[in-house]
Order: sequence, then structure tokens, then C-alpha cells
Amino acid sequence: MPEEHTQPPPGGPVRRIVAVVTVVLATLMAIVAGVPASAAENPYQRGPDPTLASVAATRGTFATAQQSVPPGNGFNGGMIYYPTDTSLGTWGAVAIVPGYTARFADEEAWMGHWLASFGFVVIGIETNSRNDFDTARGTQLLAGLDYLTQKSPVRNRVDPGRLSVVGHSMGGGGALVAAERRPSLKAAVGLTPFKPSGNLVGDRVPTMIMGGTKDTTVTPSYLDGLYTTLPTATENAYLQLTGAGHLFPTKPNSLEMRILIPWLKTFVDNDTRYTKFLCPTLADPTGVSTYRSTCPYAPANK
Repeated sequence: MPEEHTQPPPGGPVRRIVAVVTVVLATLMAIVAGVPASAAENPYQRGPDPTLASVAATRGTFATAQQSVPPGNGFNGGMIYYPTDTSLGTWGAVAIVPGYTARFADEEAWMGHWLASFGFVVIGIETNSRNDFDTARGTQLLAGLDYLTQKSPVRNRVDPGRLSVVGHSMGGGGALVAAERRPSLKAAVGLTPFKPSGNLVGDRVPTMIMGGTKDTTVTPSYLDGLYTTLPTATENAYLQLTGAGHLFPTKPNSLEMRILIPWLKTFVDNDTRYTKFLCPTLADPTGVSTYRSTCPYAPANK
């Protein structure tokens, strides 16, 4: 007798597959619907929505710790500050260098835990010589970032694709040199920067220059001239703090930080929740006599 074959109902297996796929898609849509759109689009958006009060606070929302760095690796050691939370993935990083003849430990260490608590890994470096000029300080900033991302005890906490530099005075010039040399940096900040090596025509990194109206060392007119050499295509901001002298970055300063933190958040973390503090003008202009920018900022497109 011929062998009989039982045929399944037309479309039966297909219908079952379609039903399963429909359930899976519905589940995924429900999960995505429960996540805020901005957070889903940007995994680096961390912490609660910022306010004028929160960006001016001396601490952010993250607990922090610190780790000393021995001399070597291209710079003279220093200190690392970092968020202790390991549940949110890697963090963007900031390298800071002091001014001429100064030590990070004496003048800029106050920024360490402050910035780390807002969601950054921070390395403050000491220079090989206190008399190093801007080019040497720029080289050492980049060495500090390389150590941080490749050799440091916290390297697994750092996103090597989201790095930035900050410096004061000759160190500010060093930050600008570092930006010229490594255009992959996400942000640079020069605090009363002095740059004897020349202009900024080669800078392609989003750059903020901050000075003081009472600075007789790096004068407002000097910074005016330096700022105008930035390429028009480079995202930038320039401001003068009313009544501030050359040493304003060497002690805790909420005015400085309420502007610096949104800058780093915008360009290092692509966190557009912070652009409202900078664009179309400063959300709180108190204490600022001059503010120029390339608003609106579009960090995600950089």
C-alpha cells in the first residue's frame, strides 16, 4: 500500500511563528516604552535631570574614591578620582594640569572629587618640572590620559573614546596644546590659559576659554586675541568672570564649576540636558561679564 502522509493545515506553522514573533515584539516594545527616550538614545546620560542648583552644588550624585599615581609614565605622578558606581558602565575622563611653578595637589585638587561626583574619572597630574612650558604640559596631559586608560587601576572604568583636558595658566595653554595634538578629544578647557607656543588655528576640539576681568597675568586683552584665532568650525565658548584674578581656579569656585560641568557634560557625555545652561546664553549670567559661544551646540554630531 502506498505510504500515507498527513498534511498540516495550510499556514499552521507560519501562523504559530507569526504569533510568537508578535509576542516577542510586543514585549520588546513594552520594555523600550518604559525607558525614557533620551536615556535610551544616550547611554552616557547619568544622574537626575540637572537644575541650576544642582550644577552649582559642590557635589553631584555619585559617591567617589581616589587613588594615588606614582611618578613615571611620562609625568610626575598625581591623583585619580572616580565614581565608585560600577553598575552604569564606563565613564568619560578629565585630565587636569596646574600652572607654571604650581602643583596640582596645592591648587587644583579641589576639583577632583567635585568633578568625579558628577560622573567623570579625573586624573590630576604633577608635571615633570614645575617650569615646564605649555607644550611640555600638553604632552604630559596626554601621557596622563594614556596611563589612565591603559595602565591605571581604574582603567576598566574609563571610556577611552570620551576624554577631555583642563588646565590653569601655563597648564591652560597645555590643555590647548593637547587639543591641537589629539583632535579625538571630546573637550578642552583653558582656565586663564597662557599659550606661548602660538595661536589656536589647529584646534578642532570643542574648547572653552575662561578668564577673569581682574587678571593682570593673563589679561582679558590677551585672551581676547587668543580666542579669535580659534577656527570658526570649532565649537567654543569664551567668558570672563567679573572681578576674578589670575588665581580664581586655585580654590573652590562654584561660579567656575557651574559653567565647566555643563561644558564637559555636553561634549564628553553628549548629555544635551546640560546645553540649556550654556545656550542660547548662560542660564545664570551672574558673575560673568563676557560670554561668547557657537550656540547651538550639537555634540552628538561631532
